[in-house]
Amino acid sequence: MAELRVPELSSETIHASCVAIGGRAVLIEGRSGEGKSDLALRLIDRGALLVADDQTICQRQSGKLNASPPPTIAGRIEVRGVGIIDMPHVERAPVDLLIVILDAPPRFPEDQRTRRIAGIDVPVLALAALEPSAPIKVELALKRLGAKEPEK
Repeated sequence: MAELRVPELSSETIHASCVAIGGRAVLIEGRSGEGKSDLALRLIDRGALLVADDQTICQRQSGKLNASPPPTIAGRIEVRGVGIIDMPHVERAPVDLLIVILDAPPRFPEDQRTRRIAGIDVPVLALAALEPSAPIKVELALKRLGAKEPEK
């Protein structure tokens, strides 16, 4: 009997903020109020560019995963206590890393973990988003993965 093959999704929208560092997208996933937008804002302050806040469209094209903002929120980020702010943004960037926000991430990560998004395996790093060193950890993780250096 022939094996039934279910096609993998080529596009999905995930509950994550996203910034581009040196042209490479970093997805930041966590529950509401855990610091997705806060970490994105601190990375933007260090030279990253906004891709999307809170919702990100991930689309597989030619074996790569690209992130882009939903049209209704493109170029906007929620700054808690201030409101919705218009900000320069990137319409599309290739995804290199997924940050998963945890209150108490492991001190030493286990073997390199990945998560499949729209049919592409993406490296995963668990971080406490509100730690002062979180933006630096994101940049170091990208460097370790062989991504481009952040542009200053």
